[in-house]
Amino acid sequence: MNRLHITTDQLRNMIGLLVRYEGVHCKVVEVVDEGPAIVLEDLEFHLSIQADQHGEAHRRVPQTYTIEVFSPDQLEFSMGFLNIEPVEQ
Repeated sequence: MNRLHITTDQLRNMIGLLVRYEGVHCKVVEVVDEGPAIVLEDLEFHLSIQADQHGEAHRRVPQTYTIEVFSPDQLEFSMGFLNIEPVEQ
């Protein structure tokens, strides 16, 4: 059975790309090697509260989304990855 192949370098080339994910404008900010997955940062200021090292919430940060590239069986792209739409810059 054939497996999909996308390299980490190909995914890293996506860093900085503006995309729409679930109707929200985002930017690709990171690639996680394990999985692999990409991390999107919300550009529409949907903020979440970030706790400090002591578990106390003190600051608001942009919402992030971690999107797995492959489905759990690793045979096809995940629906989340397929639902990422590039936005013209």
